[in-house]
Amino acid sequence: MRIRPMRRTDVEAVERVTDRAFRPAGGGRSTVARHRWIKRLAHFLDVDPGGCWVAEDQAGVAGVAVALRRDEMWVLSTLAVDPAHQGRGIGKALFDAAVAYGDGCLRGMLCAMPNHAALRRYRHAGFTLYPTLRLSGTVDPGAAPDVGGVRVGSQSDLDLVDSVDRRVRGATHRADHAFLATGGPLLVCDILTGSGYVYLDQFGVGPLAATSRAVAQRLLWAALNTVPPGEELSVRHLTSDQEWALDVGLAAGLRVETDGCLALRHMRPPAPYVPSVFFG
Repeated sequence: MRIRPMRRTDVEAVERVTDRAFRPAGGGRSTVARHRWIKRLAHFLDVDPGGCWVAEDQAGVAGVAVALRRDEMWVLSTLAVDPAHQGRGIGKALFDAAVAYGDGCLRGMLCAMPNHAALRRYRHAGFTLYPTLRLSGTVDPGAAPDVGGVRVGSQSDLDLVDSVDRRVRGATHRADHAFLATGGPLLVCDILTGSGYVYLDQFGVGPLAATSRAVAQRLLWAALNTVPPGEELSVRHLTSDQEWALDVGLAAGLRVETDGCLALRHMRPPAPYVPSVFFG
């Protein structure tokens, strides 16, 4: 088994490995979700080629790690090993390669699944593990209040978005705006009491950042209001600091369930904030 940089020709094989790793019971991704994965991997290869690694043996790709550098923050986007190859130290080797890409970064963030081996690895690497909750289900169409002050954003709003990100989480998503916008609308709020933004797509809400809880609640309600009736969605990796989001989710009729962990290094949980699993 060798660890090497990911190539464009690996992208479809990598997507299949992640599908098997994250859905070991079967019932693979939809065609739409699969295409979204492939496009996201291609985006990371464009922006962070030094953070994209695969494990390969004679049979092909057996594991993957994708890490990002955003300003002075390192983000682990994906770490997956094919179930047939787990328990051999491949995940650790991939994680070490991804961590090396973050040399010089002041902070680190990743959204972790409840996997014992992975959580132990993250803790040994100096990450503090914050248990998280998830909102999921369908939105009660009669629950949503009228939300003022929120509008669809545009290219001209990206400086505002970056300013909010720097204040709330210490790093921007500048390199990812174009890709995030392909999944769904950017919603922004810029009023006297605060500013913020949220991205959403057909799979969930996030990232969301705001300078006040009241603005964050406006943005989350506005995002939920865009979801077609009866369509499932999720809002993931909410730490205990995000009660404003739990209040919105409960009022909207969503379920509250345990999720994984938000793992952070040299930083406190950003708030008000909903992380993106893949973009931090």
